Amino acid sequence: MSPQNSPVTTLTGIGFQTANRLEKLGIRTIQDLILHLPHRYEDRTRLYPIGSLTAGMTALICGKVEFIDILPRGRKSLICRISDGTGTISLRFFHFTASQQHALKPDTWLMVFAEARYGFSDLEMVHPEYTVIANRNLAIPDNRLTPVYPLTEGLTQNTVRKIVKQALNWCGQNESVLTDWIPPAILQQYHYPSLTEAIQTLHFPDESVSIEALQNGNVPALKRLAFEELLAHHLNLRRVKAKAKVWQAPALPASKREVEHFLNTLAFQLTNAQRRVIAEIEADCRQHHPMMRLVQGDVGSGKTVVAAYTALLAITAGYQVALMAPTELLAEQHYRNFCAWFAGFQTQVMLLTGQIKGKARETILQALADGSTGIVMGTHALFQESVVFDKLGLIIIDEQHRFGVNQRLALREKSQHTGLRPHQLVMTATPIPRTLAMLQYSDLDISVIDELPPGRKPIVTSVIPAERRTDVIDRINHWVAKTRQVYWVCTLIEESETLQCQAAEKTAELLAQSLPKVRIALIHGRMKPSEKEAVMQAFKQHQLDLLVATTVIEVGVDVPNAGLMIIENPERLGLSQLHQLRGRVGRGKDDSYCLLMYQSPLSDNARQRLGILRDSNDGFLIAEKDLQLRGPGDVMGTRQTGQMQFKVADLVRDGDLLETIQQVSDIFFTEHPHAVQPICERWLAEGSIYSEV
Repeated sequence: MSPQNSPVTTLTGIGFQTANRLEKLGIRTIQDLILHLPHRYEDRTRLYPIGSLTAGMTALICGKVEFIDILPRGRKSLICRISDGTGTISLRFFHFTASQQHALKPDTWLMVFAEARYGFSDLEMVHPEYTVIANRNLAIPDNRLTPVYPLTEGLTQNTVRKIVKQALNWCGQNESVLTDWIPPAILQQYHYPSLTEAIQTLHFPDESVSIEALQNGNVPALKRLAFEELLAHHLNLRRVKAKAKVWQAPALPASKREVEHFLNTLAFQLTNAQRRVIAEIEADCRQHHPMMRLVQGDVGSGKTVVAAYTALLAITAGYQVALMAPTELLAEQHYRNFCAWFAGFQTQVMLLTGQIKGKARETILQALADGSTGIVMGTHALFQESVVFDKLGLIIIDEQHRFGVNQRLALREKSQHTGLRPHQLVMTATPIPRTLAMLQYSDLDISVIDELPPGRKPIVTSVIPAERRTDVIDRINHWVAKTRQVYWVCTLIEESETLQCQAAEKTAELLAQSLPKVRIALIHGRMKPSEKEAVMQAFKQHQLDLLVATTVIEVGVDVPNAGLMIIENPERLGLSQLHQLRGRVGRGKDDSYCLLMYQSPLSDNARQRLGILRDSNDGFLIAEKDLQLRGPGDVMGTRQTGQMQFKVADLVRDGDLLETIQQVSDIFFTEHPHAVQPICERWLAEGSIYSEV
């Protein structure tokens, strides 16, 4: 076993129980331990006079015990009053032992560290850290800042500090653990310290490093480690991309006659942006290695027709297409569009969801296995074991971040028996901030549809308190009187779909009472597909005026006459999700409006976020702001298996390093190829397979 993979139990004093607790923090090896950095620091380098303390100050003090008492009133507590000649302060302990009472007897000198706050009578420190000392002269402050580590139950700061110190000493004797794979010339160019120096500084910073610089992430030691971690992710994805060039895929040349026929049957003209993206896809599909392309486009920019064009390339070359969508509603919407667009072609389009059972399901599975179906739409049902393809040549994944990586891998493996890998087209209407795209998707070629179809007007967005609900209901009456339609979206902070549905049902009932002349219906995720389909068709055909929905309508619903949307409790959702919901209106030629109806009082952060949405219709700008305010995991939706997890780097704080990393990775592949594997192993131990999807 290489030294860097040595288990933590190699260190003295780490038994089975401590090792188990460390594992909960993701720490299995000594290398994991030294990369487990403090999340903040305490300053015990200066002794403060008690008389100088103010509420809210965290400080190191020294004083003599004046008296000790147990207060029985309220919650029983031990009070110990200390003084240093400049002032007095109480130390309060709610949990205490007889030996503690004995140790804190009058005239004993204590060194104490804690936050001062107002107590019953004056300043006090609750459950402070303290040390009994023989006399005042032994009150010696630390010469370094004290690290505070992320912990789990059963581990104390002192335990972690001791074992980290021991691990660093052990690394000093086993130098290969901290081999510096970044060449000296690069370190010099960017003014970075060596790896050993950086790690030593971050665990035990000396007096030259200020606590403010450490908390702000503004120290070369931290930047250097973030740089190396981001570089490892980038190098790994580039290796994957290079490996993909070796895989064989079917060539899918465009048939001029079929393409012309397809474009002539469309009821609209493609935008220049759509044509540009289609040209990029065509160039990929002519190759004998798999396309790995991400198509980003704001809500309503026309990604679906680009996906259909790509499907045309596959079916005219004799291959099958699988389109995977995150919800049944969206899969059904794609199914209807594809059926209309491919009506004049000799191919069968089918829909496979978890709700389709029995004979109907068997028929679809047989058609996929014998190749008589060219295109299949579906949800997670597509990657189940029973689904077998005859010649799968193209996978289209819509809103790909909604799927776990294992699910996407399972779909890709369905072409293994042909010896070929399918082409992959990934689509998202969640604009991905540039910093995130540069790293998280650097294994994919990225196309952007940055133009909306002609005639689309920006949506006018207002932010209003829930107290104005009556005004909103009046506005719906006027709106419906003009023969326009409305969405009312119910959001809930709870993950439970059942609770969301109940809330939507209650809202629909209350609106029906307030708006007796308005035709109202309800749609939510727990309805049967046939019920949802019936409601959506009725809404599309204007047999309904107001659709009350959960966030199930976030993607895929297209009703041009619906130009007003009310979103309840928008403060509970991320900006990107709100932007997607808002994109359900603004699809016709008339003005459209979105009302964000919040619960008072709003936090400063929520006020800022809703203000961004009110002032902008630019999905990419909104996504950048969302990244700054909430972080990458939230912007992309629920964290999925295999999504990038960082030990040190922070994409908001360290986004400026990404331009540099792209240049440096070129140097690694050309001049230091031997360093690529060990850098990736240091930071990515597992998960490189996940970057293949």
